[in-house]
Amino acid sequence: MIQTAKQPELRVVPLQTNSSLRTLAYDALKRAITEMDIYGQIEPIRLDERQLSQKLGVSRTPIREALTLLEQEGFVRAVPRRGIYVVRKSKKEICEMIVVWAALEGMAARLAATRATEDQLKALADLFQKFKDEPPSDQMNEYSEANIAFHQAIIKLGGCDLIVEMSQNLFIHIRAIRTVSLRQDNGAQQSISEHLAIIGALEARDAGLAEKLVREHTLDLASHVEKHGVFADAASPADKEARLAPAVPR
Repeated sequence: MIQTAKQPELRVVPLQTNSSLRTLAYDALKRAITEMDIYGQIEPIRLDERQLSQKLGVSRTPIREALTLLEQEGFVRAVPRRGIYVVRKSKKEICEMIVVWAALEGMAARLAATRATEDQLKALADLFQKFKDEPPSDQMNEYSEANIAFHQAIIKLGGCDLIVEMSQNLFIHIRAIRTVSLRQDNGAQQSISEHLAIIGALEARDAGLAEKLVREHTLDLASHVEKHGVFADAASPADKEARLAPAVPR
């Protein structure tokens, strides 16, 4: 699943200093990490405080404070004598996270079948309107974004704040794995077919079917990862250190 490539760039923009610099740096870095393709390469992803300071236009202090918060949330890890790395999970950990996501999104879909408005369901269907006539494989970047938006929308349409909160820290990994899997084994075409079936169940207000389809759709991803995935446990010692190194005392 992973191909050797140059390290993905962390896309950040200079901060507007009308709020806490630590908060702004935290928000910017978390958003950038979430949007990265963290499983698209074998090499570990190291973050450089000096470069981040230059890109964000602030001193290293708020950067360091923001990275401390992100480490506490499990997004990054300080490896002694090596630096700060984006945390990537092993295949076993990824499969377990997908199972948890399947449970959360499945319940959200059940709730959405009775709670979502007609306008909200129409907006969900509109995400895939342009891909019905044109193969998703011809527009992979756009389809990948629509795919992620779909799963985020299902979580939100359930109307349960705790499900939304519990899914947030899973999202960075689930997003990256879904993006990679779409490019394999005609994944995009199968994905859109399953999405349209889910939308149909929601529009029919069939809560049981909506939950079943969403759960099976996500568990199929776990099966795909189990069969094809190559992750940190088989890739980089630095990734292992980033996952296993003891937390820095606070």
